[in-house]
Amino acid sequence: MTTQENPLLAASELPFGLPPFGRIADEHYRPAFEVGMAEHKAEVEAIAGDPEAPTFDNTIVALERAGRLLGRVSSVFFNLTGAHTNDTLQAVQAEIAPKLAAHSDAIHLDPRLFARVEQLWQQRDSLDLDAEQRWLLRRYHLDFQRAGAGLDEQAQTRLRALNEELSTLQTRFQDNLLSDTNDLAVVVSTRDELAGLSDDAIASAAEAATARGEDGKYLIKLGLPTAQPALASLHDRSLRERVFRASSSRGNRGNEHDNSGVLARIAALRAERAALFGHPHHAAYVIEDQTAKTSDAALALLHRLAPVAAGNAQTDAEELQREITESGADFTLQPWDWAYYAERVRRRRYDLDDAELRPYFELERVLVDGVFFAAGKLYGLSFAERTDLSGYHPDVRVWEVSDADGSPLGLFLGDYYTRDSKRGGAWMSTFVDQSRLLGERPVVVNNLNIAKPPAGEPTLLTFDEVTTAFHEFGHALHGLLSDVAHPSFSGTSVPRDFVEFPSQVNEMWVLWPEVLANYARHHSTGEPLPARLVERLEESRQYGEGFSTTEYLAAALLDLSWHLIGPDTDVSGVKDVQRFEAEALEKAGVALETVPPRYRSTYFAHIFTSGYAAGYYSYIWSEVLDADSVEWFRENGGLTRANGDHYRRELLARGGSVDAMEAFRAFRGRDPEIGPLLTRRGLTDA
Repeated sequence: MTTQENPLLAASELPFGLPPFGRIADEHYRPAFEVGMAEHKAEVEAIAGDPEAPTFDNTIVALERAGRLLGRVSSVFFNLTGAHTNDTLQAVQAEIAPKLAAHSDAIHLDPRLFARVEQLWQQRDSLDLDAEQRWLLRRYHLDFQRAGAGLDEQAQTRLRALNEELSTLQTRFQDNLLSDTNDLAVVVSTRDELAGLSDDAIASAAEAATARGEDGKYLIKLGLPTAQPALASLHDRSLRERVFRASSSRGNRGNEHDNSGVLARIAALRAERAALFGHPHHAAYVIEDQTAKTSDAALALLHRLAPVAAGNAQTDAEELQREITESGADFTLQPWDWAYYAERVRRRRYDLDDAELRPYFELERVLVDGVFFAAGKLYGLSFAERTDLSGYHPDVRVWEVSDADGSPLGLFLGDYYTRDSKRGGAWMSTFVDQSRLLGERPVVVNNLNIAKPPAGEPTLLTFDEVTTAFHEFGHALHGLLSDVAHPSFSGTSVPRDFVEFPSQVNEMWVLWPEVLANYARHHSTGEPLPARLVERLEESRQYGEGFSTTEYLAAALLDLSWHLIGPDTDVSGVKDVQRFEAEALEKAGVALETVPPRYRSTYFAHIFTSGYAAGYYSYIWSEVLDADSVEWFRENGGLTRANGDHYRRELLARGGSVDAMEAFRAFRGRDPEIGPLLTRRGLTDA
């Protein structure tokens, strides 16, 4: 197949290497992967078989340059399998995932290649390397070791088989979850049942039902977490229960999309793989290469916070039960009641109502006058929408990002609406990674899952969705402001328990007065968010932390429970995942019936399909750094170019080219302190 017949086989001629989505068809991916792997294999063979003695340039730099076609195909394909998939792409993924795993193993387990890297590592003190080159050599040496280069032949053979099966199972988990999430979307027959939802939310539900062929009905789609946004508003308790049970049963219904056996097998294989490397469990293997260094350190933080968080949640539960009783109802608080009655308490205590706030949070203003505005103030960035450039779906928008001096920096793609072809949650990814070596500038994308309103109607966000938009753009900034030589270190290529730090810092601008005043305006009148509501938002920020901290810690501890399993533990027969969860949560001290984990195992995509396995603790670990950094910004004048430039120079621009904690110390001037986190989350007793 020629480059004319398959656009994936040639470098894009569009600005910044944006993929030519309009020319790419589903049938292009399979042959492009085959050509890409073959080309990469030949490039690596030339490096491994080079008769010249290894040098940094002919080995490490050559490896950095190799595989560009395969990388280009992979970035387009795996972005689409997450954001806009279909049956054909899922079939290709099921076929190609084990091939890619085998391809990676063939490179990392090539003894000739490792010998060259090992020789350079032994000679590192005599090589004339700058700081980034030295760090890159260290990274390659470590990656080869962690990929099995030092194992004997028998162990390597088993490792290849494990990696191949894991890649297949992780793809199956993802496909099962998407199918079951779509199947379990809640169909509602009458508008009266939706009492409590805003008019625009009801219109979105009607539009979603029509798209599914349910004319005249309403469809409540499910987001990734256990707690669904509609639960805070729906007056109909039976409908709240239906939504909650649909959400919490995904992947655990004993049907063709059941993930119980899949995830148990994944956990067992990961444990066996860790044992090959001499680790007692997968968590030890993973966290060894993170800033926490040991699973004990990660657990120590979670266990320090869990009792106080659970105690706060229990106190809140008692208050909500009183609210139920005082309202004249006669039932015991259940998980599907929590958000609804918490919202009633919040309205009464703080005179604050989500329905009153949403008209002031229109998507376009949040983006342009909030998210982009803050980035302009901090870093001097400007954003120009490129309507001449197309994304992979009609809803995707493209902006060209320019630096303070007007020079082009990269492209930002925004994909904000939910659809059946998109997985749940919110995330940032890249199509092109910044690299001076390859002369490439970044192309990054943010994905959210906001309900799309009918044509012509405004997209109004909840305050949580506004916060998510700022959070994900914090990841985007990490990619856009990357300034490294080598692609391996670009942007968010940092330890998993550090990667959430910049995104969480960016959330601080949501309520920063200058930013809020610029974007929080009524979508029809243009009036600013009333001062009383701003004040109430600030006052209410800590309300609900008992619930949110406990549901998060429960998920993080559940993640570690699966990945603290040793290789001799038989989990292949685990059928009752709920029992495993109950025992794990009880042992961890976070087994509250009314506060289920943010994700239950069978739809915990973070840990069973992506890179957060044994790493979901990283959100709270990163939040220690985040909360401490927010204090630094406040102490130094907040939203200023001087502050933004310092943060950009010492941290965002460095990507993974330096030790993550050294980058933090260069920014903050000292090691992180936990006090600001404890105060923020109401955990000072911890």
